[in-house]
Amino acid sequence: MSNLYLMVTITDRKREKRFRGLFEEHGADVGFVSFGHGTAVSEILDSFGLEASEKSVMTALVTEDTWKEIRRALRRRMQIDVPGTGIAFLIPPSAVGGKQALNVLLSGQEFIKSEETTLKATDYELLIAIANQGYTEPIMDAARSAGAGGGTVIHAKGTGARKGETFMGISLAAEKEMILIVVKTGTRDAIMRAIMEKAGIGTKAQAIVFSLPVTETAGMRLLEEADEE
Repeated sequence: MSNLYLMVTITDRKREKRFRGLFEEHGADVGFVSFGHGTAVSEILDSFGLEASEKSVMTALVTEDTWKEIRRALRRRMQIDVPGTGIAFLIPPSAVGGKQALNVLLSGQEFIKSEETTLKATDYELLIAIANQGYTEPIMDAARSAGAGGGTVIHAKGTGARKGETFMGISLAAEKEMILIVVKTGTRDAIMRAIMEKAGIGTKAQAIVFSLPVTETAGMRLLEEADEE
């Protein structure tokens, strides 16, 4: 029996090839890579591997067994808990579109579907804020005011069918920025509230924000130790 997870890994671009090589050794195929930059501004945030530098965001579908092997290798070989190396975390998908697609995404990983289980409370969550381009700073200022650490920014574009098309006053085809922030579950609501109050729909940033559960992490040890202290 096993479970499926979307593994997201964020690291400096210069380390991307080494990380991808490690994943491939364990049968995980990185299906999507996007590029962005970090948002951290302090030495403490730098130590979490999220300093303001060019980043690679890699995603791969992995089984629970594959993740255990990868997490062990990330800690032993990549030293992911060393400041500045990066982070990796899991998000549980709710469905995959067909067995053929699943086989492609798993790229040979052995998977036997287990009985469906109810997702238990998680220690971390991934906040995703989508906003107009150029408003990362006020969004991160708002997030930090409520206890967030650093984040990673990915540049994107809306897909409005016609030029100038809007929904509730928001341009659908405009240049966008996606800000990814891993937070402790206990701080989620306050951080989301701060973002919406200071950079939400009624502002020029026109940010929307939502969260996804994070069930496992690697590279977050310093944040955990800071909370314990």
